[in-house]
Amino acid sequence: MRKIVSGLFITLDGVIEAPEKWNPPYYNQEMTEAVQAQMAKCDTHLYGRRSYELFRSVFTGPAAQGIPHAPTMNETPKVLVSTTLGDPDWGPTTVISSDVAEQLAKLKEQPGKDINVGASGTLVRFLLEEGLLDELGLLVHPVVLGAGKRLFGDGRGPVSLELAESTAFTTGVVSQRYTPAVR
Repeated sequence: MRKIVSGLFITLDGVIEAPEKWNPPYYNQEMTEAVQAQMAKCDTHLYGRRSYELFRSVFTGPAAQGIPHAPTMNETPKVLVSTTLGDPDWGPTTVISSDVAEQLAKLKEQPGKDINVGASGTLVRFLLEEGLLDELGLLVHPVVLGAGKRLFGDGRGPVSLELAESTAFTTGVVSQRYTPAVR
């Protein structure tokens, strides 16, 4: 069975919004290698609409030539969870607009490598609540923003996780990987 895994940039105070504004001082070779290692284990990317549009603009725009993993991002099959974007125009993309949990559970049953969720906090929270997220990967940046969209902040019920791995980078970023707690 395939796993759904996430990889998110996050601040110490839980902000995941607009990492392009606070991530660059910390993005070094260690982070590049961590991101590429996670992508190498995946053969499908899973996005919510806003994240899909953001990633599409980054990896198909002029700046994409300087990003080592841009070709991989463009060529890898994508699954888009959206009720508003029905005609995607970025590489091979399948749209799921209804019965999301059921459709994603079926996707996990198909043969293949991991399914990667990048930058979609709403989708990650949904996957956790539905018991569909197998790994929560966080690259915790040593910065406090004080404002912005947080990964967890909507007062929803608890989700128990277990720390599976933690690695500190030279920039102070800490890579943390969590799995659902077995209770």
